[in-house]
This record gives sequence, structure tokens and C-alpha cells, in this order.
Amino acid sequence: MGRIFSVPLLIWMLSPHFPLRGPNGEQEILTSLFFILVSISDGVDGYLARRRGQITTIGMLLDPLADKLLITAAFICLVQYCPDIVKPWIAVLVIGREFLVSGLRSIASTEGFTIEASDLGKLKTVIQIVSVVAVILAHRWDAWHFGWFIMPVRPVAVTAIYFMAIVSTISAVDYFWAFWRKIDRATTSRRQRDNDFVLSRKKKDIPA
Repeated sequence: MGRIFSVPLLIWMLSPHFPLRGPNGEQEILTSLFFILVSISDGVDGYLARRRGQITTIGMLLDPLADKLLITAAFICLVQYCPDIVKPWIAVLVIGREFLVSGLRSIASTEGFTIEASDLGKLKTVIQIVSVVAVILAHRWDAWHFGWFIMPVRPVAVTAIYFMAIVSTISAVDYFWAFWRKIDRATTSRRQRDNDFVLSRKKKDIPA
């Protein structure tokens, strides 16, 4: 619930109406820290729920909804906030991928099986967090200078965004392949049961 209520706050912080906008990057730093904190809460509440045995139906519903709302809101805002890095097609790709995986999981649930989060999916989530934060900071800085060391903020943001797009696409294909294998197996098993049922009925209909 906290992550869901944080979505309007994130949109406000990425808007021109945020009051703490200044030449020193107050808006970018505060928004980045806020997004990191909210993202970390996703892993924390899942860990606490499993450890305390407090996994509930409402939690299973709201947890993925909160994640998708947060990521969707972030990328839609970044298209306006930093359009030279986050192109509209990237936001469409990210949001479309989330819809695809949600749809596949919904169909899988009606068929009686689940699609577990893959390692690629977890990697995609981490890269999404890194890319969002990097783009927010790149709105203000091209690079950070620490003496002789230079942190290329903008190149890191651009690299993270396109790497995230590639990983999102690959993970979507991976989810679809896992879904297809399970649905094909479930369909084959159902047909086999139907055939066995028909054969058993025919045997009963044959007079002794």
C-alpha cells in the first residue's frame, strides 16, 4: 500500500511543480533517493512476509500491482522529464512487457500452474531501478568530478536504459517460452485424461 501511495508522490517529484528545484540538483537527488527507498521496500516487505508467514491474498494481489504502477509511472514521467534519453518507444516497451507477463501469469493461474520469477526477470528489475536513478541524475549532470576520477553520469544513464530495454525483451521471451512449455504440457495432459475417460466409458458401454 505504501508503494502504491508513493506513485502520485513520485509523479509530483518529477514534475515542474516540485518546489525544491534548484541549481544544485536538489530535485534530482531527492527524487533518486525516494525512488531507491521505495524500490528497496519491495524486497523488504516480501522478505518479512515470507519470514513471518504473513503471505496474504491481498498482498499477492497488491505487490505486483504496486511494482508495475511504480515502474510505469517512472518511465512515463521520464519521457517528459528527460526526453533525450528516454524515448517514447522505450516506455512502451517497458509497459508492454509488464502487461504481457501479467497476462501470461493470469492465464497460467486459470490453468492451474504458476510462472515463477526467472533470474532474467530479477536482473531486469535491478537494471530498471539503476536506469531510472541514472536518468534522473543525468537530467542535471553530464558527469561527476571527484578529483582525478570522473563519473560519466549521462553515458551510464544511456547505457543502462538501452541495456534495460534489451534485458526486458529477452526476459519477456523467456517468460513466454516458459509459459508455452507449461501450457503445452497441461494441454497434453488434459487431452490424455479426456481420452482415457472416453475409452473407459466405451468399455462400460460394451455388453459383457
